[in-house]
Amino acid sequence: MTDRARPPVPYDFLPPVPGFTVTSTDIADGAVLAVDHVEDEHGSVSPQLSWTGAPAGTRSYAVTCYDPDAPTGSGFWHWVVFDIPGDVTELPRGAGSGDFAGLPAGAKHGRNDYNQQGFGGAAPPPGHGPHRYIFAVHALDVPVLGPDPGAPPAFVGFNMFSHTLARGLLTATYENKG
Repeated sequence: MTDRARPPVPYDFLPPVPGFTVTSTDIADGAVLAVDHVEDEHGSVSPQLSWTGAPAGTRSYAVTCYDPDAPTGSGFWHWVVFDIPGDVTELPRGAGSGDFAGLPAGAKHGRNDYNQQGFGGAAPPPGHGPHRYIFAVHALDVPVLGPDPGAPPAFVGFNMFSHTLARGLLTATYENKG
């Protein structure tokens, strides 16, 4: 992928919204993902995420992880979780994997592009170059977004479109040098 133009970030094509701060004890913006967040035969662990500065009127959140560099023509969705209550400002490590420990009551996982509910770690093709993993926290103006658990990422995103008040991004990278 190093000899090709990098695909755009999908949020660049949506109406602009204010930003807010997303941090993690597991990943740093611009840093390489740790092996815990890489898919292998045992799965992977979703990272801890925290956020601050969401606007007044936020009634719920959605969290997504997207790889725009996947060789699919449509990127690859690694995580979609929504209906996170508006008073929650953190997902602990593992909230999107295993037994979903720490996932807030009422939150729902959509289906990722591994066709699973929950977090699926990085898994770029060997030799494809570094991929970006965009963790986004979306502040929403509704307490319940509407899709059922297991909804596909595009449907969840369509429902978020007119309800997004603000968005915070944290981008990490990973390369499978295989």
